[in-house]
Amino acid sequence: MKPFLLITYILALFSYAQKPAFDPENPSRKFFEYAEYALIDNKDFSLEDIIKAENIDFKDLNSENHDLGFTSDSYWLRFKLKNSSDTPKTYYLSTARPITDVVNLYSIANGIKIQRSGDQIPFDERAVDHRQTVFIIELEPNSTTQFYIELKSDGETINLPLNLYSQSEFILSNYKQQLFLGLFYGVLLLAGLIYLFFYKSLKNKAFLYYGLYVFSIALMQAALDGFVYQYIFPNAGYINSRMVLISALFSNFFLLKYCEYFLNIETHLPKLKKVYKGIYTVLFVVFAMIFINKQTLELAYPISNLNGLLSLVLILASMFAIRFKKIPLDPYFSIGIFFLVIGLLGFVMNNLGMLSTNFYTLNSSKFGTGFEVIFLSLSMTNFLRKLREQKEKSQELALKKSEEISELKTYFMSNISHELRTPINAIMGIVETELANNSNSKEDRKKYQVVRNASISLLSNVNDILDFEKMEKKELVLKEEVFNPSLLLNQISENWKAEALKKGLSYRFEMDSEITTKVEGDADRLLQIINNVLSNAIKFTNSGTVVFKLKCVTQPNNFSKFIFQISDTGIGMDKESMATVFDSFNQMRKNHKRQFGGIGLGLNIAKHLVGLFKGSIEIQSELNRGTEVFIEIPLKNVVDKSVEIPVGKNKELQNPMHILVVEDNKLNQMVMRKLLSSFDNVTFSVVDNGKEAIEALKQEVYDLVLMDLQMPEMDGYEATELIRGGELGNVTGNIPIIAVTADAMQETRQRVLDLGMNDYMTKPVKRGLLLQKIKNCSEESNKLNIVA
Repeated sequence: MKPFLLITYILALFSYAQKPAFDPENPSRKFFEYAEYALIDNKDFSLEDIIKAENIDFKDLNSENHDLGFTSDSYWLRFKLKNSSDTPKTYYLSTARPITDVVNLYSIANGIKIQRSGDQIPFDERAVDHRQTVFIIELEPNSTTQFYIELKSDGETINLPLNLYSQSEFILSNYKQQLFLGLFYGVLLLAGLIYLFFYKSLKNKAFLYYGLYVFSIALMQAALDGFVYQYIFPNAGYINSRMVLISALFSNFFLLKYCEYFLNIETHLPKLKKVYKGIYTVLFVVFAMIFINKQTLELAYPISNLNGLLSLVLILASMFAIRFKKIPLDPYFSIGIFFLVIGLLGFVMNNLGMLSTNFYTLNSSKFGTGFEVIFLSLSMTNFLRKLREQKEKSQELALKKSEEISELKTYFMSNISHELRTPINAIMGIVETELANNSNSKEDRKKYQVVRNASISLLSNVNDILDFEKMEKKELVLKEEVFNPSLLLNQISENWKAEALKKGLSYRFEMDSEITTKVEGDADRLLQIINNVLSNAIKFTNSGTVVFKLKCVTQPNNFSKFIFQISDTGIGMDKESMATVFDSFNQMRKNHKRQFGGIGLGLNIAKHLVGLFKGSIEIQSELNRGTEVFIEIPLKNVVDKSVEIPVGKNKELQNPMHILVVEDNKLNQMVMRKLLSSFDNVTFSVVDNGKEAIEALKQEVYDLVLMDLQMPEMDGYEATELIRGGELGNVTGNIPIIAVTADAMQETRQRVLDLGMNDYMTKPVKRGLLLQKIKNCSEESNKLNIVA
């Protein structure tokens, strides 16, 4: 042995003569009672300096886990171990916290042996490959060995536990720890993930902050247990030395934010919100202190712990204040916070030596945190249930409001239909009458035709708005009626030809000579489709030609396929526009600056109507080269049916009819007078409302009633109910009634039919259609009279 080592060994034995050696095989007292510790101001003291110094005051340990508090000083611990047996002994010594910066063990026997540990050296340089501070103790037979432990920290708490294990005891202890830690971290990670998923779905910040709090708690405990050092920062370093503080500050912040949102502090305790903000400011300052210098880092440890205690006090104060206000507070939340407080108190009291050291007191913070997470998770499930119930109530309220809005919307659409169709009815009624008057000059007839075309265009826009509402509610249905397609298509073609020529365009209409003359279907909807497509062709063409072609192909089962091709040389569309060409209000999305007019519903409604006809529509277009629209619609042929076509000049009535017109609008009264005056064998009377209609039916015999619906004093619905109710007698109670209204809503049509009206027609009133409906009602009435 070298001289200086021998001298050191002798001095060590002499300096420690007052404390006997601890024999692990024959302990008379606890191990910590055989050890002493001393505070060394000079961090550069070596083992030789410690042994030689005569003024160092070594003190007794006062517990199995003596706590030295937050400190950046150096401490030395000394004790002797004795092996009184004839065989060598090997033990494992567990001491200091895993996060202590420097822990070196010196053993003095036949020389000096040093084992290094602490989280400020690379992990692979540790004496034992373990996350905890562990050393291997080897005792020779019948020998006494002197030990010194050097401990240093940068401001963290230093503890001086001394736990000596045999090999089997050490393995068993590790097994229990791993089992417990696996369960602990598993619960934390599972809870954190679940509530982050809840946040992703529900977007409630309470779930976000709770999930982040659980993860930050897991990170802080992993740092305290040495897992962060072992697996994330095995080379030690700057961040590793500060990880406990960083994670603690984050967990403190997220816990407060979670409680703030869960307890709804801003609403329930607005004054206390300022205190929360104050603690957030302190947390930010402490976080900055971690990275300034060693002195501020040392101060950050106690301030962080103090701020954590204040945070708990603040949360408890919030809970008591909420209970004082008699605001319901989830019981699981209270229990969870209770376990958190108990766990932290146990941890602190154990550090201060106020509780004996054992597995439970050493892990009291973990037990507290674990139970806290479990009960707070239960409170979060209640919170989730409450959110679901609130959402269900909100959905019920939203559904109710939606239904109310839908009813209001339907009422609005019904009114706007009436208000817009009423003046259009007057205009078109007068125009049709004047066009039928052969005494008018050619120039006058052209002027009336211009007015009619403008009215048709306006009526088309009104129909589009109403039809869009029906489409949204899936209430748009087709009628079944017999009509002559060639007459209708020629008429609409002439209307748009006039518009094309007015723009200086060339217009051409080519119709198949073999087109069938009678088909069954919805004439108005067919015209609406063609009208909307022709309108677009002329609207978006500034120069060149518009071509309208119609071909008819015979199909099986007595059907004809009508093939329409509408081509123009207009502005065309690019691929992006083609992708949205059938979308509603598509034109309003384009940068046309109202250049072309329209409301942007034409093609959207046309496609929907074509689908109802079980047909197809296809568009081909090229930017600045024009557009081609191909439409195929199958219509059923009408063979050998003596049905009058409700268009054009129909055969007049054979039998005299006396008709009661119920209409409040003076212009519409004038239109009905002109139309009925043009029919043979028709006389009529006009009244202003339903009340006058009832009085008229009491005083005079009528063959038919043309009933408006929206009128003052008594509307058409109420008047019809009184008539059909039998108050005027059975004969008058069965009088044919035709609804003549500007309201084109499907609900209105169904309502009047349910009330017992015989038929329904919308304004503007067409002369031929009016005549046909009057004849139909007259024939049905005659059949009933014959049967009676």
